[in-house]
Amino acid sequence: MRRLTAPCFLAAASTVTSPSHAFQSPSHNPLALLTAQLSQASPFLPRSDHDRNRRVSSTQRASTASSSEPSSSITTANANAHPPPRQPPFSLPTALFLAGLAFDAYTPPPPTSSRWERGSSGLNVAFLSPLYTRSLYRGILEVTPLRATDLPNEDDAAESWMTGSGVDAALLVSVVEGAWREDVEMLEKEMFHNGVLDLAGCAHVGRSTTAWSNVDQTKAKRNKEKGGSGAYHIPSTWGKGGQAVWEDDPPFYLYVQEPKTARLVFTLFDVDVVGEGQPIGSAHRKLVDLLPSATNPNDVSALKTKVIQQLQQSGKLKEAIQISIDPTTGQETTFVDPELIQQAIQESCAAQTTASIKMTSKPRIKDKGGQRALGMAAGAMIAGPAGAAVGGILASLYEGEVRGRIEVGLKYLPILQEDLQQVKKQQQGGGGYEVRGGLPGVTWGKLYRNHVEKESLVPLGGEDLEFCCVVTHDVTGCTCAIYRSLEKRLICLAFRGTCQPIDLVTDASIAQSAWVEGEDVEIMETAKVHSGFRKSLNSISRRLKELVLAAVSPGEDLSSYDLLVTGHSLGGALATCFVLDVAEHGLDAGRGLPQLQPSENWWSSIASTLTGKKVDDKGNPPPPPRPKSLKMYNFGSPRVGNDAFCKKFDSLIGKEIDEAYRIVNDQDVVARFPRTVNALAFGNIGYDHCGPTVLITELASQISKHVGDDCDKFIFDKKEMLWIEGQSDDKACPVRDGNTSSDPLGSGTLLGDIVSSLQGDDDGSDNSTFNLAKLGTISEKLTGRLQKITADDITSLVGIDKNFSQREVKVFQSIFSGRGLSHHMEDKYYQGMGMCCGFVALPEQELMSLQELQGNQSAMEEILSNNA
Repeated sequence: MRRLTAPCFLAAASTVTSPSHAFQSPSHNPLALLTAQLSQASPFLPRSDHDRNRRVSSTQRASTASSSEPSSSITTANANAHPPPRQPPFSLPTALFLAGLAFDAYTPPPPTSSRWERGSSGLNVAFLSPLYTRSLYRGILEVTPLRATDLPNEDDAAESWMTGSGVDAALLVSVVEGAWREDVEMLEKEMFHNGVLDLAGCAHVGRSTTAWSNVDQTKAKRNKEKGGSGAYHIPSTWGKGGQAVWEDDPPFYLYVQEPKTARLVFTLFDVDVVGEGQPIGSAHRKLVDLLPSATNPNDVSALKTKVIQQLQQSGKLKEAIQISIDPTTGQETTFVDPELIQQAIQESCAAQTTASIKMTSKPRIKDKGGQRALGMAAGAMIAGPAGAAVGGILASLYEGEVRGRIEVGLKYLPILQEDLQQVKKQQQGGGGYEVRGGLPGVTWGKLYRNHVEKESLVPLGGEDLEFCCVVTHDVTGCTCAIYRSLEKRLICLAFRGTCQPIDLVTDASIAQSAWVEGEDVEIMETAKVHSGFRKSLNSISRRLKELVLAAVSPGEDLSSYDLLVTGHSLGGALATCFVLDVAEHGLDAGRGLPQLQPSENWWSSIASTLTGKKVDDKGNPPPPPRPKSLKMYNFGSPRVGNDAFCKKFDSLIGKEIDEAYRIVNDQDVVARFPRTVNALAFGNIGYDHCGPTVLITELASQISKHVGDDCDKFIFDKKEMLWIEGQSDDKACPVRDGNTSSDPLGSGTLLGDIVSSLQGDDDGSDNSTFNLAKLGTISEKLTGRLQKITADDITSLVGIDKNFSQREVKVFQSIFSGRGLSHHMEDKYYQGMGMCCGFVALPEQELMSLQELQGNQSAMEEILSNNA
């Protein structure tokens, strides 16, 4: 577990300057040429200053170009058919800061952590910062399912055949805060309802494993030995219902905003293999009725002795409180582990009990045909036709008895406000959260600190940087991490990419959905996105917005905060979609992604969920809030949507989107998929990139090997390291497809050169006169041209642009060689970003300046060998 006392991971917030290396001439270093512009650009200028900076003339942009030609991996001859939008110059420090967060998002907390808020639909939140968690909740309720008794038999013949004659029971538990009057009234006044499934105000639901009716105690024991659930079913007997037993199953956790008013809702649920299943019965209890001590005041001083005793008994006292002495100065430093202290306080003052609760409500019976027939038959036997009619009516009114009783272990763990002050001091004293990355030996935080110190930059992240929480979905896998600095009024979102990047290249699904749900996808002008990307983001977007709105300091507004969004791989695509939604509509927490249907009142939804107080939504609600600034820097992002989607996104850059850049590492193949060639094969399906490209060259390509008589010599060639679309030069972006078609008779094509040869030379002679000399000249030209025929000439015969076909060949060569996927990985981005900042950054190795590398023959040889 990472300590909050680890060194700070910071980023620049005032002057943004690019590194200039003493050994590198400005003509070969576009970063040095950008210094004049970048030093005047602040990542967080007021909006009016941003507007002034956006009006960058073409002369100013041209002055940033390097006089040398770009390296081979980023060279293209096409004219720029996709001019980038005007915006503040690319900020290398901001990019480095967000690169660390993008890869840090790959390391979520363990699934067994008690900090998880688990939803019944698969939407989960892992809270990582005690300060942030306490701003939302006062305590955590630990629920341990033990046993369910008096269960009915399965009434579905198909389910009985598949899973046994008993019900397949699972326990659902939710917390309803007292201010949600509609939920409270339903629970108190209605006899027939679906329990947890009918609640409107609960943010999440805890769920047990399923006790399948065809699993007995022996099978459950074998399942448990294999790492599965120990839940099993005991069949019903004469006069006694069935039972579900959750033997040694782990607890699940629910968060409580106000223990005095919170109610617990319990629902026994019959899980169906085919179909949605149905509730068996439900009950509700006030938390204070089950755990009266849950409302005790959070007096840490009164618990001091108990906490020390708890730490002593657990043997963790020395680990929780450590004193180190500086051997030079003799100064003592006390290190307090806030997580162990918090755990000890919770265990010392936790309220717990084992409760037996009878189900008191159930859903109405949907199909009463069978019982109505029995009622009519019984009535007819007693009173003939009149009795049959009465019997049928009475049978249709009968809903059956409520079945089911549960035994659960309950434990309330308070999040103590006073203790958080110590956590906050510890956080600030240690420099905040340490950003590392997804791979061992990769230290993004250290790389950034070195860059900040070398360039004398003002840090962006602040000394109170917190890793607040992780939002994830079990089904879609969509994951986003939230970070914040209250000191800097900064909120950062990092969308996690796929753990298998090859999936983004080989995935055959290129289907697109309308960006705005409900719009006609058959219309060419409709903005469309990759269906998988939209579905994934939509699964967490609404809850994510709620948590972002809750990240601001009490009494402050989102309009005072800068919002930075990033992501790597798939995470870059999700970041792009999220930023466009916020740019167009603000943080509308009344829905997920854009839709034609009106969204719910975002204000009453978020206020009620986060404060536990029902907000009056009468009248005109305020518009969804917007951040002070909105910026996106993503890494290795695949293409997201069609041309209409990209135009919509780009039209907002420099306006609602303050900055947007896509960083691509050299031959990263994921950033070149899905391919536009799909548009040729399937008609109206095409993909393009949003925002300007920032292309990083590979460190190994900067080093050349010169074979000598005595020994080989390695030289750092000082080529262009960073190419920025629209800022370095006017050349077309090589990551885009450009023009896929061309004139088969155009200049440079095979047919065009043949036609030109047959037409003769423009030497002023009479072309109408035929002679053997002219025939010889034509023959010589034709022979020479045909001897130089290439695969590109063949594709030009059918109108495919030569430059396009060359790029396609390079893409697939990079796939088959493995370099395309290799350049997509974290270690290569770490190496590339480090190089642009003036460092050699390799996993498991100390950082080295590029000046040191120039004279280090062994280091250059190692870099080349590792990239062979």
